Amino acid sequence: MRIVNVTTAVVAYHGEATLVRIDTDEGLSGYGEANPDAGAGAVVGMIEFLTPLLIGEDPRNVERCWEKLRRHKVFAGPQAGVFVIALSGIEIALWDLAGKAAGQPVYRMLGGKFRDRIRLYADCGDGDDPAGSIAGCVDRAQRVVAEGFTALKFDVDNLRHPAKYDDYNHTVNAAEIRSMVERVAAVREAIGPDVDLAIDLHARYDLPSACRISWELEPFDLMWLEEPLPAENVDALVRVRAQTRTPICVGENLYLRWGFRELLERGAVDVIEPDVPKCGGLAEAKKIANLAELHYIPFAPHLVSTPLGTMATSHQCGAIPNFLVQEWHALDERAVWDSYVHAPDGSGSIVKDGYITLPDTPGIGVELDMDGVRAHAVAGYGVFE
Repeated sequence: MRIVNVTTAVVAYHGEATLVRIDTDEGLSGYGEANPDAGAGAVVGMIEFLTPLLIGEDPRNVERCWEKLRRHKVFAGPQAGVFVIALSGIEIALWDLAGKAAGQPVYRMLGGKFRDRIRLYADCGDGDDPAGSIAGCVDRAQRVVAEGFTALKFDVDNLRHPAKYDDYNHTVNAAEIRSMVERVAAVREAIGPDVDLAIDLHARYDLPSACRISWELEPFDLMWLEEPLPAENVDALVRVRAQTRTPICVGENLYLRWGFRELLERGAVDVIEPDVPKCGGLAEAKKIANLAELHYIPFAPHLVSTPLGTMATSHQCGAIPNFLVQEWHALDERAVWDSYVHAPDGSGSIVKDGYITLPDTPGIGVELDMDGVRAHAVAGYGVFE
């Protein structure tokens, strides 16, 4: 079996999501997805640049193909950004192909599963009210819990807060902190003490502000406080973590296992959140999880993918012991999100009662619904052409 072609499609989701298809000379195809953060144009261009290196390779040699691409760029500067995002989408498609060729689900190709279902946390953003009111947060929190979710996350980093003094300074003032506390207190009261609650700061604050926010949120028994600081300064994260009992979660913008090494070795984090279609792919995410396990750190992947990338990530989360919970980001785009794949059980969605059940069908276990892909394809890119 040899690779004969690599093509892409770009669909509307969380901006522009890049889907990848790899075709073989035996008529078998595998599908993957690359994280949308870098912009579809850049990712598609990088995939086209890397494609000649894959032609003629056996797609079942997934890690060999991955390493061939990684080494091709090893002397071109730090391995991050567009290159690793494109590499991630290709790698996921290779695993889908390898699983289909072997007649096995991807989780089994990764060593087998520790669990049948993958617990999700619903990213609730700013709530049901476009103005981001506390009432809108409470409404969304109660609705999501009623749907079966046992974990959820809200944003509290309001860069347009009326009390903010400066658009560029990253220091939080007393009025901003008070608003954060009021929001978190209202959500915690609405959902009770037994539903896991995470709060996201999107790395938008400076060190003293991160410390103040983490102190003020301690009474609400958070699952974690996410990205209080950018992850590239490990010393600063160590200081935040050392002075609070609020667990600290970072890692959505780190790449490859090397990007997580110092973070883990220095004790700068309580939970890591690699984004699998961004950090290097399924096998690389498993290696990152294994590194975290050495430090007794749980793995809770960040995720902003269509159901294709979501199910692929679920296979990886099923194949590691230290999995905590996986992000689900489609509350505001549910109908479009569901339209991109055929659910294995024919129900219309892979998400049920706050969980994803791992399928036993070969490969990733979901097939693209091409009607949905074409209906929401972004003009100018073509659909696997």
